[in-house]
Amino acid sequence: MDSIRSGLRASLGDMCLAKGRCGMISEEATLGEILSQPLLSPVAADAIRGRKLSDTPLWKKSFRQIGQGLLGGDVRRGLTRLTEAARGGDWFYRIYDEEECAENPDRRSVHLVFLPAGSRRPGRPFILLVPGGGFVNVWNLTEGWPVAAQFNDLGYDVFILTYQVNGEADILEREMQDFARALRFIAANAKRFGVEADKYITCGFSAGGYLVCLWNVREKGFRAFDLPKPRAVFPVYPLTSWRLAAKRDPLDEALEMRLFGMSAEEAAKTPYEIPEHAGDFPPCALFLAAGDELVPAEHSKALDRALRKAGIPCRLEIGPEGGHGFADGTGMCMQGWIRRAVRWVEGLEK
Repeated sequence: MDSIRSGLRASLGDMCLAKGRCGMISEEATLGEILSQPLLSPVAADAIRGRKLSDTPLWKKSFRQIGQGLLGGDVRRGLTRLTEAARGGDWFYRIYDEEECAENPDRRSVHLVFLPAGSRRPGRPFILLVPGGGFVNVWNLTEGWPVAAQFNDLGYDVFILTYQVNGEADILEREMQDFARALRFIAANAKRFGVEADKYITCGFSAGGYLVCLWNVREKGFRAFDLPKPRAVFPVYPLTSWRLAAKRDPLDEALEMRLFGMSAEEAAKTPYEIPEHAGDFPPCALFLAAGDELVPAEHSKALDRALRKAGIPCRLEIGPEGGHGFADGTGMCMQGWIRRAVRWVEGLEK
């Protein structure tokens, strides 16, 4: 009986903290309290893949404190939407089967979270969302769940991809395999999800922005895997050029070997150099903020020039301030970038 009472108290506590579909998570709840809900156990460890948040000061911070500039994006809104989806069920998917995971154990960490829009329009593309993290983390907490919530508000279904960042070699090749596996999984379950497999938009941040760009390179992405071309791509403060990266701040040699098995200077002479291999891109909307010291604006400007030269529709928006990591743009000069991105693409189709 005591265990039943404890379970009921825990469930009631979760409901009080998250408030389900009735409202937002309380500002006074802490990040740790919400991520400790049994309901969110499949993804709690991957709020920031590669970081144990329970060992950081953030774990005990309230959402009121977090909203005062500790993290980019509306983290509270993102976790509210995630909790809603988890309560509805049918939201978390491991996309590699056991045989595939036996071949490469790192595949066990790869998964999709499905956040469907509340109000759908037939034929609208879904979003494949790819958070960043410097190829060592995956920041679902800021660049995944909150961003998906805003796309949902605009009527777009979202699949958030948590991809491989472990391993000692061929990380970029493995991540492209994760993209392909995710899209094949979505296609195989398209009726279940209520989506059309060949209608999708990719959106990625920082390192994830690089990955959604690489997905459009003939030798590395959708054509190499014989999969449909995205309808559009939204890279957000993306790295695009290893030549620029190496010129500004040489990469760690171990990271270079993990990513592509060669130096960044050598990689810049291959299809990994996005601006020089951009001929297969779909329409592209780039978003970044001035003062980005981690990935300077020249990365996006170089891709913008290449796309315009190739006659591919491109939109480049550089906010006046804000730097790196603004995520969904909440409370910053880049607020509303998600709405502007989808309205731009919708305008191209008219």
